[in-house]
Amino acid sequence: MSQTAGRIRNVHVFDFNYIPDQPLMREEAKPLIDALLRYQQTGIANHALVLGSRGSGKSVLARYLMKIMTEPQQLDFAYVNCRHHNTSFKMLASLMGVSPRGCTLNELWLRYTDVHKEKVVFILDEIDMMNDKDRQKEILYLISRSPQNYMAILLSNNPKFLGSLDESTTSSLQSEIVHFKNYDAFEIVRILHDRAQVGLDFLPEQILDQIAALTVKNTNSDVRVAIKTLYYWALEPEVSLDEHFEKARRDIVLDVIKDLNDKNLIILRAALSKSDEYVKEIYECYRRLSARVNEEPYSYVHFYSNLSYLQSLGLLLLIHTKLGRAYTKKIQLAFDPSILRTAWQIRFG
Repeated sequence: MSQTAGRIRNVHVFDFNYIPDQPLMREEAKPLIDALLRYQQTGIANHALVLGSRGSGKSVLARYLMKIMTEPQQLDFAYVNCRHHNTSFKMLASLMGVSPRGCTLNELWLRYTDVHKEKVVFILDEIDMMNDKDRQKEILYLISRSPQNYMAILLSNNPKFLGSLDESTTSSLQSEIVHFKNYDAFEIVRILHDRAQVGLDFLPEQILDQIAALTVKNTNSDVRVAIKTLYYWALEPEVSLDEHFEKARRDIVLDVIKDLNDKNLIILRAALSKSDEYVKEIYECYRRLSARVNEEPYSYVHFYSNLSYLQSLGLLLLIHTKLGRAYTKKIQLAFDPSILRTAWQIRFG
């Protein structure tokens, strides 16, 4: 324990909720910053949808901007993680610190707007995690139509998210789309360097380079895996870096899979069952599995859209292949299948 304490100076920097004093600022952040500054000056909302893979820095940037812009005479922010509060009711209740029971959504909204009459920026993190039962995503409609001109910043891993909204909400939002590219190895080294500088008693430069290379090659550049690998290495430097990396990757993948809704978990299970088949055959397997667990299946269009979403999470790869004279696609899982079997057993028995 004393040796570990000597290597780790500040354990909090390895927490995914940690916000650096000066995070890596990427070119993609500029339109978001500009939109916030315009809103601050004019009160005219310019909604934004920030798209990017998990671990691409969306949440860190948004929470950093909250931190530096939440000052007197600047902006008020309302942050909700939609993974934890996954309906419009739950989001508003969380923001107000009340129970939604006994109230309609409109009553909750009127109570909120009565208290917050000035400019507010809603940051809805992991918006794609909203429950499918909240089909209309009513909170987005309410924000976009508010007389107070509230602003919404939506963070999503799903590139098809806008397609899940009804036309009236999409029309009201008129959101600017900001794409966060995956980090490259140099950027991951920079992030690890900054965390190591604060969190460790020395800078293991060679280790940082190796972790960055592994992360870019094997995880769709998910910087969370890199940070967790560095943490495990700091705890046990005598264990091989490859072992730490695989443990970190497994931890992150398990967290991601546990957060999937039932339909997406069934899609992955069908892909595992038909691992060498084409997408249409996997869809038929998905329909059969859905019936077995009493889940209404997606249409083929929505099924295919969710394949793109699962690919953005780094859980599968869509591989083009030739079938006769035409091209079609196969699905390849990008993680250890035993993780999926464990999650399936927990969820469906």
